Amino acid sequence: MSVTLYGIKNCDTVKKARKWLDTNSVPYTFHDFRVDGISKTLVNHILKQVDVETLINKRGTTWRKLSDKEKEIKNKTQAVELMVENPTIIKRPVLDVNKKIFVGFSDESYKSIKF
Repeated sequence: MSVTLYGIKNCDTVKKARKWLDTNSVPYTFHDFRVDGISKTLVNHILKQVDVETLINKRGTTWRKLSDKEKEIKNKTQAVELMVENPTIIKRPVLDVNKKIFVGFSDESYKSIKF
């Protein structure tokens, strides 16, 4: 089984997800967007299963700091570029379980995943 948790280590929701995985003895690899970066390939992989509106966190500080022009996302390519340049606008955490993508964290949603 391949489990990768994507996020940033100081994000409270990512901390909750990591704690849940640890408590439930789910082995995983942690990929920190700030430290490890993010590629167009990875963003495109995620966007095959999740729509752009779900993946971009419009309530976060990074989004609010963007210019109005940057916020005008006209297509998927532009959205991918924006996320690669500003990985902290990606809603966190992103969990990849055997290539199946889950965005966000709740105890209930993680209990329903087949690890």
